[in-house]
Amino acid sequence: MSFGAPGWLLAAALLVALGLWAFERARRVRDARDLAYSDLAFLRRTLGERDRFGALLRGAWIAGLALAALALARPHLLLPVPVHDGAVVLCIDTSGSMASTDIVPTRALAARAAATRFIEEMARGERVAIVAFSGAASVVQPLTARHAAAIAALDTLPAPNGPTAIGDALALAGTLLGQRGPRTVVLVTDGVNNTGIDPLAAASTLGERGIHVDTVGIGTNSGSLIPGTSEAAGIDDAALRAYARASGGRFVRVENSSELRGALGALGRVTSFERKSVDVSLAAAFVGALLLALAAFAAVGLGRIS
Repeated sequence: MSFGAPGWLLAAALLVALGLWAFERARRVRDARDLAYSDLAFLRRTLGERDRFGALLRGAWIAGLALAALALARPHLLLPVPVHDGAVVLCIDTSGSMASTDIVPTRALAARAAATRFIEEMARGERVAIVAFSGAASVVQPLTARHAAAIAALDTLPAPNGPTAIGDALALAGTLLGQRGPRTVVLVTDGVNNTGIDPLAAASTLGERGIHVDTVGIGTNSGSLIPGTSEAAGIDDAALRAYARASGGRFVRVENSSELRGALGALGRVTSFERKSVDVSLAAAFVGALLLALAAFAAVGLGRIS
């Protein structure tokens, strides 16, 4: 928590202390009066109930005073707020290894279905682009806020074939993103780069621009072969972690279609929010005033103030 007007904190503390003193003084005066004019037997029978109610009432007064006074210092909290000007580029691997069936029905089809889930989870107004990559990278869908159009574009992804140029995909994604606003690249791949520019350098460059690279590693280490080859379809966890770390992003490893849909759906929701410093002084003042009003009504209604 931070404060826009920290100088008011001392005044707020004094106000709370003054309120507590006034409340305690009123309580002592009332107790002295009750003791003088009530019979002791009745006082003893009701003392326990009265003390419990008094503690609740006192707590409401204290909380109300504290919140109302704290509002003077203009408190700010870091809270997740919806992003309406954000931009995300989905980089989807379409290399030959994505034809592997270790994830049913194939890595490629599972990635396409999960990408649909990702776009569906994005906030209205947030823009998305799609980049496909194998031996080279290409734009399947430029940045658009029309999510239905982006989902339709997923049907045009190339069939799995060729080597894997992750660095080229990251560099191309960077050209689609501007210089301001929340910007994220979501990379869906098995992480085994074997051509093109250095992916780690490309991820670092994006990070320097304030663009996070979230990497989603898809596949298992079951020894499954890439269809039509004698090459195993593996996954390079260490590389994907490094790309995410270099740009301040996140890494997720998935080994089946359900995990992939869940991971990308969660990332879609995350990219729709960002943490911002929000002024909560009005909310603090409102809640404090409400507590004070409720405590006053309760005290009057039950005879605690007369």
